[in-house]
Amino acid sequence: MPEYTKSEARTWAREKLVGVANVTIPTMKSDFKSLNEKAIRHDVETAIGHGFIGSLACSEVAISLDEYGQFCRTMVDQAQGRMLTIHHAAFNTIEDNIEAVKVAEDAGSEFVLLCYPPYFYPKDLEEVYDYTKAFCDATNLAVMLFPVPTWGFSRLHPADIPVPMLRRLVDDCPNIVAIKAEGGYPNFMSQVEVHREFHEEVVISSPLEFDLVPLGQLMPLPFSGTNYSAYFGDWLPKVHAMLQAGKYDEATEEWYRIDPARKAVLSVGFGGQGLLNRMLWKYHGWLQGYNGGPLRGPTARVYKKDMVTLRRGLELAGLNPTSDPDEDFFIGRNPE
Repeated sequence: MPEYTKSEARTWAREKLVGVANVTIPTMKSDFKSLNEKAIRHDVETAIGHGFIGSLACSEVAISLDEYGQFCRTMVDQAQGRMLTIHHAAFNTIEDNIEAVKVAEDAGSEFVLLCYPPYFYPKDLEEVYDYTKAFCDATNLAVMLFPVPTWGFSRLHPADIPVPMLRRLVDDCPNIVAIKAEGGYPNFMSQVEVHREFHEEVVISSPLEFDLVPLGQLMPLPFSGTNYSAYFGDWLPKVHAMLQAGKYDEATEEWYRIDPARKAVLSVGFGGQGLLNRMLWKYHGWLQGYNGGPLRGPTARVYKKDMVTLRRGLELAGLNPTSDPDEDFFIGRNPE
């Protein structure tokens, strides 16, 4: 059970969602038959060492629900209250997602990122409302809404989930505590209007570092997550702290400094057709000391040309990637 009630969830979020949250991707043992707990614990410790205040327990991989519960329990146990474990509500149906969030809650997860399944194809925004409310009603956990083009809702509205629908959901679901504002990406109009409408009620997350640093100088953005920022090591938590302290000149200088890394990761991309390449994200993190290692198939792949680009981007930005050879990524730092 969470440490808060539904009526207390927004107060809890105001206190806890200050900082940056990255993503933890489960590592399998070398036979791909079970989880490598030592590797997962390594990634949690590395994230804490880098200054992250939370991490998404990524479910968008080939993993069973029982294994996912074990994954969450391992993250919670290793963190020991030093970092939030965020449930990734990205299973196949509303029924599956309700079952999974109960598993995550029992495992000690504190917070939820709500996603929508590939075969959820709503005919109108009312169906989006119904799905979202059914999920929120079924859990005691605090929930972060996630308007983003990935779900295919752009055919219903350019903001993916427009402000009037978000207003109904925020009013009707007391455990909605945050909005991950990527509606209409790559445009940031949604971030601006969501902040204008809701920032006094719920936490607004600006998850993309290239938007966060400039926008965070114009509006309060206490939370950034969940995101691929493991690629930058401890850089984004440090720069986020600069923004919170009003050190805008320093944050701007840092934004320009890491431009080669930003360009490298954006040139390689994150995947396609609505599915992120989580193996590539594991490589992002491996360059900064995370475990890397086996991810059960089917999975997208990572190619040498992309490894070269990503490593070189970090070198040019002064972000000190590992000197370990790329072939070690496929084994991982804690092989079992």
